Amino acid sequence: MMRPPLLGIAFAVAPAPSLSPRAVALFALAAGVVTANAYYIHPIIGRVAETFGISAAEIGAVPALNQVALALGVFFLLPLGDFVSNRKLVLICITVQLLSLGTMALAESYGLFLAASTVLGFFTLTPYLLPAYVSKRVEGAQLGRATATLTTGVVAGVLLSRTGSGVIAEYGGWRAVYGVATGLMALALAILAWRLEGKAALATTAPGAARYGTMMLALGRLALAHPRVLLSGAIQGLSFAIFLLLWLGLGLHLTGPKWNLGTDIVGGLAALTALNLLTTARLGRWADGLGPERARRRLAVLQFLGVASLALVHLHWLWVMLPITLTSIAGPVIDVTGRMTALREDPAIRTRLMTLYTTIMFLLAGLGSALGTSTYAAYGWNGIVLASTGLSLSVVLATHLGYRLQQRGVARP
Repeated sequence: MMRPPLLGIAFAVAPAPSLSPRAVALFALAAGVVTANAYYIHPIIGRVAETFGISAAEIGAVPALNQVALALGVFFLLPLGDFVSNRKLVLICITVQLLSLGTMALAESYGLFLAASTVLGFFTLTPYLLPAYVSKRVEGAQLGRATATLTTGVVAGVLLSRTGSGVIAEYGGWRAVYGVATGLMALALAILAWRLEGKAALATTAPGAARYGTMMLALGRLALAHPRVLLSGAIQGLSFAIFLLLWLGLGLHLTGPKWNLGTDIVGGLAALTALNLLTTARLGRWADGLGPERARRRLAVLQFLGVASLALVHLHWLWVMLPITLTSIAGPVIDVTGRMTALREDPAIRTRLMTLYTTIMFLLAGLGSALGTSTYAAYGWNGIVLASTGLSLSVVLATHLGYRLQQRGVARP
């Protein structure tokens, strides 16, 4: 059938078969593998710097440019998902990333390693394209569960990449890390080539109407027409900023003179965040029944309680387990409920709405990185507690605003 023209573009939409939970789980696995690529560098960054004979400041450009390139890739490439076959777009991105990882494993110069890492970041599109793809192929009542499953895969990639990278590098060297990563990407490529179907909503109107420039300009109109999605992106950006601020502060505080703990203990505490692998999907189903705005408001309060309990760390460092646990439960599901506000919109524009959501999220999440070390250096642990609490209070207020707007009918349910 033919959809009515939207922003000057008509879409031919063929009925898509419903995805099974197993297929969604395979997509989650692939999304986790792709996401992990950005985090392998963290525990091995010193050894990579030693190999290329460069300073810590110079090697810092690797993760920095990777993240900048990721944000640019999402903004400039993700909108293509509403016009180009999702299967074709994903497979191109995965193939380029596969070549980039192989180049990083074999690079003999720092410049080549840095360039390959930057290209790797720019084509990190799969974890952000798959939610819109899956949302068009599951029943509405299962959207929260499917989105939560994909989010769990991404979180697992973040968690396991750091641990795995450190262990592999300890016994096989850092190049082995990227060798294994290349193999995992080959597996992801095989899974996606097998499970992704090629039919998608594609532009069918007159030449020029769907030109790339027109498509990008249309993002501005979509932003104005969907303030609910913009608010959701801002909420998740602030929530992610809390996560970054919290862990930067903990890394400095627990290994500092007050507690003088080893980095192995800090790493062990990070394993507590794996709790969300058990809770995110279940809470996604809960959000399906309650509604994203109402569920998100309650989760924001839980996150605030967790952040406020950071003050207890003054008494003993073991108290940090409480805020880690509460924020690990609430944070990922705040993201799930935010994505639900975009993924319940017209299927023809979901990918572009996810572009807006993700871009805003990364822009505001950068606040956490900027605040982390500078706040601790200036004000110590008290500064981390106050800054995190302030951000968390902002999330609570923003989720309440989103709920009120939905109740008043300003944002579509």
